[in-house]
Amino acid sequence: MTRRQFASLAATAAFGQRMIPELKDASNFCSHEHWGSIDSIGTFPGGYRADIEQGAHPKQPTSVFDIVLEPYFRGVLASSKVEWESLNRERVWSKLKESIGDHTFNGIFQCTRRGIQFLYGLDIAATGDNSTSRLNEMIDRSYKTPFGWYRTAMAKAHFSDLVRPVHPEFYRRQESRESAKDEASFTKTVMRIDPILDLWHLPAERRKSLLEFSGVEPIDAKSWQAFLTYWFEQAQRSRAVGIKQLQAYRRDLDFQARNDNDIDDWKGTASTESRRKLQDWIVNECCKNANDLGWAHQVHVGTHNLPSSTPLPLAGLARRYPRMRVVMIHCWPFLEEAGTLARQNSNIYIDTCWQPILNPQFFRTAISQWWNYVPSNKIICGHDATTVEMAVGSSLFTREILSDVVQEQRRTLNIAESELIRAAKNMLHANAALIYGNGSKTPA
Repeated sequence: MTRRQFASLAATAAFGQRMIPELKDASNFCSHEHWGSIDSIGTFPGGYRADIEQGAHPKQPTSVFDIVLEPYFRGVLASSKVEWESLNRERVWSKLKESIGDHTFNGIFQCTRRGIQFLYGLDIAATGDNSTSRLNEMIDRSYKTPFGWYRTAMAKAHFSDLVRPVHPEFYRRQESRESAKDEASFTKTVMRIDPILDLWHLPAERRKSLLEFSGVEPIDAKSWQAFLTYWFEQAQRSRAVGIKQLQAYRRDLDFQARNDNDIDDWKGTASTESRRKLQDWIVNECCKNANDLGWAHQVHVGTHNLPSSTPLPLAGLARRYPRMRVVMIHCWPFLEEAGTLARQNSNIYIDTCWQPILNPQFFRTAISQWWNYVPSNKIICGHDATTVEMAVGSSLFTREILSDVVQEQRRTLNIAESELIRAAKNMLHANAALIYGNGSKTPA
């Protein structure tokens, strides 16, 4: 055994010390992920290429800088005025470590750090430039065939399934038929409807593309319905399992039911109020389609645009479309509101994704609060990671914290540990499998 192999095995073993064995090896359903949101794979106006082109491979070598300086951590650095762009250009690891020193306790960095250590056997918090050069070689080798790498990492981390939110154009764009088929062999998608809600405010290039693909320019209720039908058919043909929106970044989630006659501007460009009315109408039309298909609807809740991103208005949407499963993602800091909705509405669920990445203690607080209030079948533990490395680190935190909470619940409730472990395993896998129709219906 080489020194590197020994270090990798030792690092892997260390991660299991705090976990209940049954949770260490349990299947984890990755219900909401953004893997591929890195510079080496590329960008497009409004996002990352992996979300708009099936089978996207890196266009340049992939390094630890691509994995660490992903969009979430960049946002943290930018808010503190760290010159991450110049550091990214120089790509000298010792300089980057010195500049981000105040941010190394951040959940984003720690999830990425732990995922890299688990998968590659090197701790980026302790490596110098020479060690990082070796790590760059390993990372680049892995990402030359990204979908093979994802499958390898998923197997090692006990990830069972993968669901990714993608833009509508994803269903019409391919790097190649072979690479698209490779990605689709283990990946399911949910279609993002937020660009559709902002169609007439998108960059002209994207708007033109969406219109040309569909062959429809939506100018009234009938043409809008035809436009939406086209994209839902494309998503359904590609075996999509739901829709997703992140309008909560910019407005509240009170999507009122609107009649065709309520809309005075079918482009939503005349005024803020006309845009809001059109968005309400579009969301309801999308929900009608999702309801007919029995799809899930992932809705970004909290974290930004506070306090307008509260989930409470989603109760009305859920009642209007009873066959559509509303999945509230993130939910921080609206834990009480999200818990109440999931408890009181049969088709509303919670996905804790992004909580461990924002701060593992957010997840600990949330799961401890919900365990004795929300039905256990209503909670899903995804990750919302931009890379598979980050998802692995998030999963390690998740399994450790679930192990701690199981032990706390056993002492508090005097319930057999096996029952608590069964509920935790369902949160990791089976609850999501039932919602998205993937994988087995019982915990692995």
